[in-house]
Amino acid sequence: MRDVIEVLGIRATGFHGVFEHEKRDGQEFVVDVSLELDLGPAGESDDLAETVNYGEVGQLVVRRIEGEPFDLIERLATVIAEDVLATESGRLRLETVTVTVHKPSAPVGVPFGDVLVRVRRDRPLVPAVVALGANLGDRRATLERARQALAERVLTAGLAVSDLVETDPVGGPEQPDFLNAVAVGLTRLSPTALLRTLHEIEAESGRVREIRWGPRTLDLDLIQYGDPATGTDVLSSSERLTLPHPRAHERGFVLVPWLQADPDAVLRIDDRPQRVAELVAQVDTSGVRPVPEPLGPSSERSGGGAGC
Repeated sequence: MRDVIEVLGIRATGFHGVFEHEKRDGQEFVVDVSLELDLGPAGESDDLAETVNYGEVGQLVVRRIEGEPFDLIERLATVIAEDVLATESGRLRLETVTVTVHKPSAPVGVPFGDVLVRVRRDRPLVPAVVALGANLGDRRATLERARQALAERVLTAGLAVSDLVETDPVGGPEQPDFLNAVAVGLTRLSPTALLRTLHEIEAESGRVREIRWGPRTLDLDLIQYGDPATGTDVLSSSERLTLPHPRAHERGFVLVPWLQADPDAVLRIDDRPQRVAELVAQVDTSGVRPVPEPLGPSSERSGGGAGC
């Protein structure tokens, strides 16, 4: 179950309604906002940057109530929900927003206690890119379990997974070669919830974070969230989440399988979207070797990502 923040009873005067006197005289509207998100990082860090600033949410709601008049409170509730999801913290963290608009002075024509409209809006499906990799234990079996977990819990629509490649380790101590691949697909998870889920899948495979760039049973890296070609990609430079992945454009073991999974792939570098096909030509791919047998069903491309 997701965690919840509720901001209740936000009041302001607006001019929404179908009747002339409503748009002329105005009346009080009351709005409740319920935000569903993962509050685990905020609970661990005690850092405002890891949660949603509900003071800002309240100010956003008041601006909408006092702003452009609508005929219907159904419309007012909808635009408030869309506004909240589109904020910076909304794009990073929110999964679902529920907005309830009360119109206690509505011209109903009979005695009544309240009139309200409640709308619930989930985060839309968003493209995301995840790199997979393993160099300990039964690498292929581990990556196959990871592929299944991604399909069930992360990239739940439009999943395409590259063929496997075997790659030389980059950085870190002496260690075995990796099996790598890249998965692309659509998700409803927020970036922070997605990253947390990737870490959970890693832990389920016995991943232990002891040596930076060291050997690992499973490595899952969030490379990109959103589409830089349309300007909808999420950018983040926080300690817990950096988007896009800061080293992806240098890594042949990411770029080669990513291009195979998505020939039209685009990655943002220094605020400029660049085609992955062009980036592959600029990096050393001599240590990236194809593996003949793909993961998963034959109808599905599949693979695993690497230690970025």
